Amino acid sequence: MIRVDDLHMHFGGIRAVDGASLEIAEGSITGLIGPNGAGKTTLFNVIAGHYTPTSGRVLLDGDDITGLPPHVLFGKGLLRTFQIAHEFSTLTVRENLMMVPDHQPGEALWSAWFRAGDVAEREREVATKADEVIDFLEISHVADELAGNLSGGQKKLLELGRTMMVDAKIVFLDEVGAGVNRTLLNTIGDAILRLNRERGYTFCMIEHDMDFISRLCDPVICMAEGTVLAQGTAEEVKNDERVIEAYLGTGLKNKPAKAPV
Repeated sequence: MIRVDDLHMHFGGIRAVDGASLEIAEGSITGLIGPNGAGKTTLFNVIAGHYTPTSGRVLLDGDDITGLPPHVLFGKGLLRTFQIAHEFSTLTVRENLMMVPDHQPGEALWSAWFRAGDVAEREREVATKADEVIDFLEISHVADELAGNLSGGQKKLLELGRTMMVDAKIVFLDEVGAGVNRTLLNTIGDAILRLNRERGYTFCMIEHDMDFISRLCDPVICMAEGTVLAQGTAEEVKNDERVIEAYLGTGLKNKPAKAPV
């Protein structure tokens, strides 16, 4: 579904992404791990159209989407969430969800004046969709709560819910588990698995919680210094000497033996 070819993203002398190549298969939940500064979020930002790469290309279903702006990619079904949730804090959870679909007739002043029936009908359709998402995520108890009053984990669920308000093909999740308690993290994980298995969503997720990654992701890709270091199952990647060295500074084979006691 997504193919990244020899991607480079430089900021002056900083090579944030430095020749990364990878593929994300349709229907997969792909994990992206790596130490801080490995280039993971920058890679997401390039794929999602927030940056135009220095060189290289990104393809979606064989079409070159390199450098297309986020709103165009949104229309193609490519969405991303952020490590820090971006909710409309003064709107309710339901209203936040209803804001997502584009080209709603009520957005145009002329339609609001002269096509009130169409505006009302579309609003009912969107509200029904929002309630379906709320039920799917099991957050009915906060449906009418202001989004700004939600916990960090509930805000992450809301971000996931916003991707369900449109026909998403692939969703990039940036540290969806950051700052989330274990109970809500399990709820988020269950929702991701259900969206993948029941609705065919493809996911790629940056995450540092290896238990969470191991539960959800296959394959797992490890980045270091702006490029792809290793790829495989979670277990294979966790036991890869190069990955151990990237995270811990030295591989197990290179560690000195303990002195006899």
